[in-house]
Amino acid sequence: MMGKALILMGLVIIVLGLVIMSIENGTLNIKWLNWFGNLPGDIKIEKENFKFYFPLTSMIIISVVLSLILRILKKIF
Repeated sequence: MMGKALILMGLVIIVLGLVIMSIENGTLNIKWLNWFGNLPGDIKIEKENFKFYFPLTSMIIISVVLSLILRILKKIF
């Protein structure tokens, strides 16, 4: 049980470290994720006084990744 807790704490520290490294001038600026949100399948409509953005493909990728992470954590714990 202690080993699993240490692994989880290590993963949390890694994620926090990446977030802290990505913060620039008080804002979150993740340069290596610029492609995310501009994928084929993300719907963008821009007109004169109207902007609509629906990141369909990006949401599907986030869902799959979170599902895999939760499944792995469920097997560990």
